[in-house]
Amino acid sequence: MSGQRASTAAASLFLFLCRHCCCCLPRRSRCCCSCCCLSRGEMEQARRSRQIDASIAHERRATRRLVKVLLLGAGESGKSTFLKQMRIIHGGDFQAPALREFRSAVRANALGGVRALVEARERLCLPWSESRSQAVAARFLHELDAVLEPRICRQGDAAVSGREPGSGEICGAACDSADGDDAEGMALATTQDAFSRLVPAMQQLWRDRGIQDTWDRRREFQAESLKFFLDNLERISEPLYTPSRQDILLARRATKGIVEHEFVIRGVPFRMVDVGGQRSERHKWFQCFEGVTSILFLASCSEFDQALAEDGVTNRLRESMAVFDTIVNNRFFAGVSVVLFLNKTDLLLEKIATVSIAESFPEFRGDPRCPGDVQEFLVRSFRAKRRDSTKPLFHHFTTAIDTENIKVVFNAVRDTIIQNNIQQLLLN
Repeated sequence: MSGQRASTAAASLFLFLCRHCCCCLPRRSRCCCSCCCLSRGEMEQARRSRQIDASIAHERRATRRLVKVLLLGAGESGKSTFLKQMRIIHGGDFQAPALREFRSAVRANALGGVRALVEARERLCLPWSESRSQAVAARFLHELDAVLEPRICRQGDAAVSGREPGSGEICGAACDSADGDDAEGMALATTQDAFSRLVPAMQQLWRDRGIQDTWDRRREFQAESLKFFLDNLERISEPLYTPSRQDILLARRATKGIVEHEFVIRGVPFRMVDVGGQRSERHKWFQCFEGVTSILFLASCSEFDQALAEDGVTNRLRESMAVFDTIVNNRFFAGVSVVLFLNKTDLLLEKIATVSIAESFPEFRGDPRCPGDVQEFLVRSFRAKRRDSTKPLFHHFTTAIDTENIKVVFNAVRDTIIQNNIQQLLLN
C-alpha cells in the first residue's frame, strides 16, 4: 500500500513539473530536461490518481450530507415493519428473490403459529370442541417434525416471533433463533408439496373451538399476525402464490445482525439502520452509533400486559422503557435528535376495550378504557425517563402496518430531522 501511494505521489509530482516547466513553452524556448517528459504509463497513473482524489472528495461530501437514521427498540416493537414501509414508499417494489423469502416467511409464520396454538391449548388445559381434533393435532406435529430438523425449537412463545426477510436468511417463525441447518429445515416445510400436505390439518385445527379459545388468550404467548395468515391459508398455499404487500408487512421473524437500506427523499440521502431488538442482539448496537443523525425509537404500546419472549416474566412495555432510558440518556447521543414512535396503536385501542392497563401499571391514574388517558400516561412515562428534560422529545402514535399512517408520520419526522440538521445539509 505504501509503495502504491509513493508511486501515485511521484506521478502527481511529475504532472506538476510538466505543467510548470519548459515543456509548456514554445518549441524554440524548450530545454531538454528529462524530468519534463512523462511516459504514457506515468500519465495514465496520474490521471487515475486525479480520479481517485475526486472520488474520495465526492464521497466525503456525500457522507457529510447523508442522514443516518438508527431504528432502535426492544424486540417485536415494529422496527423492521417500519423499514419495510420505507422500502415500499420510497424504494419501489420488492424483487423476485425477496418475494420468495417472504413467501417462505409467511408460510413459516402459519406453521409455527399453529404449532404454538396447539401447544398453548394443552398448557392452558382448554378442551377440544371436536373429538377428531386431538388426532389431527398429533398428526400435524408429527408431520411437521418429520420435515424439520430435530434441532428446531418447540417453544410456543418463540414460534411466531419474527421479522423481515430479505437479508439472506430464509428461516421463518417456527424458531426464534435458527442456525443454518434449522433454516434449511423450515425452508423444506414451506415448499409447495410439504406445505400443501399440512394445510388441511391447519384448517381443521383453526376451526376448532379449543384453538379459538386459545387464540382469545393470545396475550399469554406471541401470536400477533397469525389470524390473518390462517384466515388466508387457501390463498397462501396456492402453487403460484406471491405475497401481497399486506403479507409482506405482517410476515414476522427476528432481525439477526444489522440491516441497512438507503433512500433519496426529496434530494436528501437517507440511510436507515435496523438492528435486532432482542436482548441477545443489543450488543451489536454500538457498531451503528458512528455518524448517527437521528434515532427513531419504537415501542409497542399495546404490549402493556405481555411478557418478554426471552424470559416469560419481564413486562414488555417496561422493558421498552428501560431500553429507552439507556438510549435517551447516553452521552454519545447528546447531540442526536430522538423521535419516539409509540407503535401498534391499532392493537392498543382494541386491547383497552377489554383489558385494564392499571392491572400491569398500578401507577396509572385515569380511565383505563379512555384512549386519551392511556396515551397521555404512556407519553408521560417515557418522557419521565429523560434526565435532561430541556432536550426536545418528539413523539408519534403509529401503526407500522398502515402505509398511509407511516407516510404521514414520516413526512413530519423527515422535516424535523432536516430542519435540525439544515446547516450540515446546506454547507455540504
